Amino acid sequence: MSRSGLAVLVLEDGRVFHGVPYGAHGETFGEIVFTTGMTGYQETLTDPSYHRQIVAMTAPHIGNTGVNDDDPESSKVWVAGYVVREPSRVVSSWRATGDLETYLREQGVVGIALRGTRALTRHLRERGVMRAGIFTRPVQPIARLLERVRHSPRMEGAALAGQVSAAEPYVVEAIGAKRFTVAAIDLGIKGMTPRRMAERGCKVHVLPATATFEQIQALGPDGVFYSNGPGDPATADVSVLRQVLAANIPFFGICFGNQLLGRALGLATYKLRYGHRGINHPVQDRRTGKVDISAHNHGFAVDAPLDGPFDTPYGPAEVSHVDLNDGCVEGLRLLRAPAFSVQYHPEAAAGPHDASTLFDDFCEVMSRAQT
Repeated sequence: MSRSGLAVLVLEDGRVFHGVPYGAHGETFGEIVFTTGMTGYQETLTDPSYHRQIVAMTAPHIGNTGVNDDDPESSKVWVAGYVVREPSRVVSSWRATGDLETYLREQGVVGIALRGTRALTRHLRERGVMRAGIFTRPVQPIARLLERVRHSPRMEGAALAGQVSAAEPYVVEAIGAKRFTVAAIDLGIKGMTPRRMAERGCKVHVLPATATFEQIQALGPDGVFYSNGPGDPATADVSVLRQVLAANIPFFGICFGNQLLGRALGLATYKLRYGHRGINHPVQDRRTGKVDISAHNHGFAVDAPLDGPFDTPYGPAEVSHVDLNDGCVEGLRLLRAPAFSVQYHPEAAAGPHDASTLFDDFCEVMSRAQT
């Protein structure tokens, strides 16, 4: 590396990595996680689901294509900190409007470039995700920095959706002829998600996480959508979602929305050891056997029986999808009501487009409910 200065990454269990500053100078704390995506770093940085997390990139070169005004998934960078191996020295994309490090500095994101990202990833795979801190120009001894890391907030018990949700409702108009009205609850929604629905003729009313059932009902929606988002799903109030299910309004949830559907059905959620983050996770539809390569960003999962339908207050349900890497629940489906969810990101920003047909499935469910 030709960069100058000193930066350290201090993990909760005492492991320390040395590198050089990348992005803004200062210090930052968060849960350190890794993502396996080879591309899509700008979408990752602006994904609200990464709020209060330090993200380590496993791809060896980051910043090759610079940054642009089209790829952000929200209005700001949400990651708490950023870890890369080798920052690109040049920007080589006709779409670029700037370079990544300047972008990080302007957004106040503290980062570190270090040679040991492979060792870091293996360490997190073995020990699990944990709290960490990045410090540039550290003036305190490592022991003191470690003490401060261990006093930083944990992800378990963190209620974060309200911190990333839109303050006021807004509308994404249907592209072409309007077919459906969708109430989308913003728990940390990515910009591409309502756009995917708009492409299918949906007028999408994006509502704050605090929206009431009465506010949803006032829109006369053909369907209700719950988005991705950060934090511990056990902290979320699912009473509004239970009212949606009781009213038999078609429902579709992704990521955090999948976890909330599980809790609304009476299931528990739990913290994964190191989570799923990246754009290369194989997920199987248990009904058809079809496997999709999908985009993930979650550290919690639903605890549901895999051996057949189970009873809920809204009729029988089943696990619709599983992760082929570890058997994690990746989708839920009510069998006698118009509600389903998946744990991954069908909007594919960034990521493969295998799962984009789930938005078509949602439209089909809404269409059947209209007849």
